[in-house]
Amino acid sequence: MSFVRKTFKGAAVGVAVADDPAGLRAFLQPGCAAAIWRRNMPKDVQSWLESVPEDALPNGRVILPKGAVAETVGHLCDMSAMPNGGERAWLEADIAEMARMFADLMQTDYLRLRLDRIQTNACRRFHIDAVTARLVCTYRGTGTQYGVSTDGAEPKRVFTVPTGAPILLRGTLWPAEPPSGLLHRSPPIEGTGETRLVLVVDPILDPDEAE
Repeated sequence: MSFVRKTFKGAAVGVAVADDPAGLRAFLQPGCAAAIWRRNMPKDVQSWLESVPEDALPNGRVILPKGAVAETVGHLCDMSAMPNGGERAWLEADIAEMARMFADLMQTDYLRLRLDRIQTNACRRFHIDAVTARLVCTYRGTGTQYGVSTDGAEPKRVFTVPTGAPILLRGTLWPAEPPSGLLHRSPPIEGTGETRLVLVVDPILDPDEAE
């Protein structure tokens, strides 16, 4: 695992890069604005996902206990008529494990989970989410883009998270100071014909939100 930490005009910016899930615990360290699990999806799964018709990709938003993710994702895949098979089984299991891992890291039993089928320039502006923390994993298409900016302007250097690699991001509600100077966005794809499949998971730390 590598962890690069810098301070830019009062903003602590650190990005941890882990080679296994255990390394993502660096996300809890002071000054760590993001953590990336550097991994590759199985090639057969990635090829299969690229071949799935766009309207058969799962799409939905739910609040649920971490133990209900696998069943719920299965229902979302059924609702979109996603083809059955070993590749779909891998995807469902991976999403469930990703959600469980993030829930355990954030010490919560409830999550807000989204599976987004994206064909437009959704969230194209660089920003920080109004959440405590967020996990984003792009299973199909171009990954999330990020960069450093301390004055709200667009970052001068932009990095793209590899497809299949989850990134953990601190939001504006993260209690630590100084604030993060790391901004991110969805890649601009409108007009390219690209369709992305993106998993977004937020921890629910307030019990009232889970009701």
